[in-house]
Amino acid sequence: MRVLVALGGNAMTGPDGDAAPHAQRHAIAIAMSHVADLVAAGHDVAITHGNGPQVGNILVKNELAAHAVTPEPLDWCGTETQGTIGFTMLDALEAGLAQRGVERPVAAIVTRTLVDADDPGFAHPTKPIGRYATREEAARLIEHGQTWEDRGEKGWRRVVASPEPLEVLDAHTVITLMRAGYVVVAAGGGGVPVVGTDNAAVHGVEAVIDKDLTAALLARAMAADILVIATDIEHAILGFGTPEAQPIGRVGLAEMETYAAHGHFASGSMGPKVEAALRFVRSGGARSIITTLDQIGVAVDGGVGTIIESHVAPAESER
Repeated sequence: MRVLVALGGNAMTGPDGDAAPHAQRHAIAIAMSHVADLVAAGHDVAITHGNGPQVGNILVKNELAAHAVTPEPLDWCGTETQGTIGFTMLDALEAGLAQRGVERPVAAIVTRTLVDADDPGFAHPTKPIGRYATREEAARLIEHGQTWEDRGEKGWRRVVASPEPLEVLDAHTVITLMRAGYVVVAAGGGGVPVVGTDNAAVHGVEAVIDKDLTAALLARAMAADILVIATDIEHAILGFGTPEAQPIGRVGLAEMETYAAHGHFASGSMGPKVEAALRFVRSGGARSIITTLDQIGVAVDGGVGTIIESHVAPAESER
C-alpha cells in the first residue's frame, strides 16, 4: 500500500524535549528504524514531520543576534529545518534499510504549501512560537516587524499567523519520485508557507502551518491508501482525563466527526491530528490511523491504533 507517515515532534527530539543535535540524531534514528520496517514490509512510503523545536532553536539565535544581524523570516527558518531534518532522516533511513537488506533510494525535498494571503490569521495572528522574552527584548524584535504580546508574569511572546493550508505545491515531485521507487521526505513543518501573486508566482510569508493538516492534503494528492499520524499515545481517547476515558479503536468517519464536534479532542494537542485524519477520509482516503511511532507497522495492518474508515457502522466500532 501507499502510506504517508506524519511524524510528531516527539520523533525529532529526546524524551525530555531535548533538541540538541545529538538528541535529534538519536531520536530520528529510532524513528527511521520503524519507517524502515514499513518499507521492508513492501509498502510505498512517504514521510512528513514536525519542526517546532528546530524552528524554536533558530528563533532564539535570531533574537540573541538581532542587535547585529537582521532576523531570518519564518519561511527561511522552515526551509532550513526541512533541509536539516531531511538530511538527518536520509542518513538514518539509508542505514536502516541497509540493515534490513532493502535496496530503495531515498530523497528529501524542500516543499512549499500554498495559503491564502487574505487568511484572517494574517490580520490577527494568534499562534505563539518561540520562547518568552523581556519587554526590552520584545521591543527590539517588534522594530524588525514582528508581533509580540505581553503574557503577564512569563513575559512577552511572539505570535504569528497559522493559515489554512490549501495546496502542497510540490506534491508532483513527491509523486514522480515515488513512482521511481523512492522513499520521500516532504512537507516538513507543514511546508514552507507561500502566497500567490498576480503574475502566477509565489513568495514566502511569515507564518506557520499545522503539519498534520498539510499531511492530509499531501496524502490525498499522492493518492495514499493510508495516512498514519504518529504521536505519543496508542489511541485517541474519549473523555480524556476523566474516569470514563476509553480508547477509540476502529471507528467510522461519521461517528468520529460526532466525537470531534462534541469537544472530545483538545485543540492544542489531539484536536488537529483528529481533524487531519478526518479530512483525509472525508476527501476519499481509505483509512487514517492515529497511534504511536513504534506501532505504525502493526497499525497499517489494522492491528492497533485509532483507525478511521468511512464505511464502519456504529455497531462495528471498537472502543
